[in-house]
Amino acid sequence: MAVSTVSEDGKFWSGLKKAYAKLPKGAKWKLAVASKDGAKAVNVIDHDSIDAVRDFFEAHTGAYAATEYFEADAANAVGLPR
Repeated sequence: MAVSTVSEDGKFWSGLKKAYAKLPKGAKWKLAVASKDGAKAVNVIDHDSIDAVRDFFEAHTGAYAATEYFEADAANAVGLPR
């Protein structure tokens, strides 16, 4: 999971749209959602390496948001495919 506090809403989402076409091999983007005011964003990307997701995400959005990265607890998640 990538939880972002967005500083430049338009540039952040533009960067994510470009990033979507360049996902690392084996990665699957499960969810991208923003708060109504655009100040917060949550992205769920399925990949075997949180470091690879962090590097990928920061390359496309790092200048436009402060992002925290977490490994999701899929066993206790609601709505994620297993």
